Amino acid sequence: MADSFDPSVSMPKTPESYWRKADETPDFPPLKEDVQTSAVIVGGGITGLTTAYLLAKEGMDVTVLEADKLFNGTTGYTTAKITAQHGLIYDELIKHFGEEKAKLYYEANHEGLIFIRDLVEEKGINCDFSEEDAYVYTTDENMVPSLKKELEAYEKLGIKGEFQEESPLPFPVKGALKMEKQAQFHPLRYLNYLVDQIVEMGGKIYEETTAKDIESGDSPSVVTEDNNQVTGEYVIVASHFPFEDERGFYFARMKPEQSYVLAIQAEEKFPPGMYISAEDPKRSLRATPSEDGELILVGGESHKTGQGVEMSKHYEALKSYGHENFTVTSMPYKWATHDLVTLDKVPYIGELSPNQENLFVATGFKKWGMTHGTTAALLLLDLVLERDNEYADLFNPERFQADPSLKELVKENSNVAKEFVKGKMEKVQTKPEDLAKGEGGIVTYDGERAGGYRDENDTLYIVDTTCTHMGCEVEWNDGDGTWDCPCHGSRFYKDGGVINGPATEPLKPLNKP
Repeated sequence: MADSFDPSVSMPKTPESYWRKADETPDFPPLKEDVQTSAVIVGGGITGLTTAYLLAKEGMDVTVLEADKLFNGTTGYTTAKITAQHGLIYDELIKHFGEEKAKLYYEANHEGLIFIRDLVEEKGINCDFSEEDAYVYTTDENMVPSLKKELEAYEKLGIKGEFQEESPLPFPVKGALKMEKQAQFHPLRYLNYLVDQIVEMGGKIYEETTAKDIESGDSPSVVTEDNNQVTGEYVIVASHFPFEDERGFYFARMKPEQSYVLAIQAEEKFPPGMYISAEDPKRSLRATPSEDGELILVGGESHKTGQGVEMSKHYEALKSYGHENFTVTSMPYKWATHDLVTLDKVPYIGELSPNQENLFVATGFKKWGMTHGTTAALLLLDLVLERDNEYADLFNPERFQADPSLKELVKENSNVAKEFVKGKMEKVQTKPEDLAKGEGGIVTYDGERAGGYRDENDTLYIVDTTCTHMGCEVEWNDGDGTWDCPCHGSRFYKDGGVINGPATEPLKPLNKP
């Protein structure tokens, strides 16, 4: 274990994902006209692009709509593990769903892994793909029984696993549970291959094109922010949050979470494998090659979006963890990722709402989007082609598993009510003129609560902090420089523009910079 701390090694001032920095993605134009297609896919991440690729291979005309740039959502800000090992999950799944469905959960994610592996090998995709064992480890003696209980779940479900008293990590552990032959990769290099194939097969991709509504029917249409319509036989909502939320009330059935990644370089070579701690605060570890040498990705510090301590403190915690366990020489990247967790921790993949057979959704991947997103695409392909799929019932968005869903529903909506009142009652002393360059925060403007940000050019932005989704008050995220809603996880740029839903309208500007 490293015992030195070099204060000269500092984090970047602004967040930047290594995946996005290290790879070039082609640009696509925004949609400027009405379009007729077979399948409209909303969302340009791993779920939407894999679905588009699979449907195009079946001879369907596909159109992908991305509100921002490709991969600028969760897919571009991941740790990029491809694995069916999702922490201590299988013992819990057996308790809530039974052994049959718990096994289906494993098999669905394993099939997602196999799909990626086989495609990479068959097509020779240069995306730093490597097969790795995945470990859940603990440094807390009290967590060892939980690891052994999870091993028992593995044995019941036929999962190849092994409990070890030691691990390859460069610091002592009390125990580790290994799942064999999982994988990791560079997600954007993999997805750029899919993008090229989609275009080559005649598919259309539009960036900076925000979907705002769906007009359902035999030939449903997605209506964009600029009032263009994309009409097709099928609509697949594969955005981070289902933008057409009133059809399924997904905002009340998912919890938004934020976690952080710090990419470090160290004197020590990172051992083979991918790792996640059993105890909180979570620590995720893996390495990836880069042009400047090996990067160790240190992740964790999960919390509900818009809540908790100053967001920059989470990056500081990862920095301390890195120095405690490695001889750190540089910290070239840091980024945050945003995830949605369903009431029972199993994704929603299937019909967007009851009795609308040509509208589909995939969401709620709980930080495991590389495998869940691929699994979702494989299932959506079968649903569109009306083929049987053994995983359809497990992921059906209409399900309601009383234990734990009822308890989580009450808990989350109580939390929302508390945050709603808290935001309305907050007393603010800071004034806009108190903000330094590069600083943002809650201020008093014309006697009312507002959000202020002063950029490096001394331009001041003032926005109404009332979230345009359901009226909660957003908070300043000093780690990412965004406005985040503590109720349902909507996120906004400094000037109020929408980053993530459920909000679809920007924060109201209160001044003209």
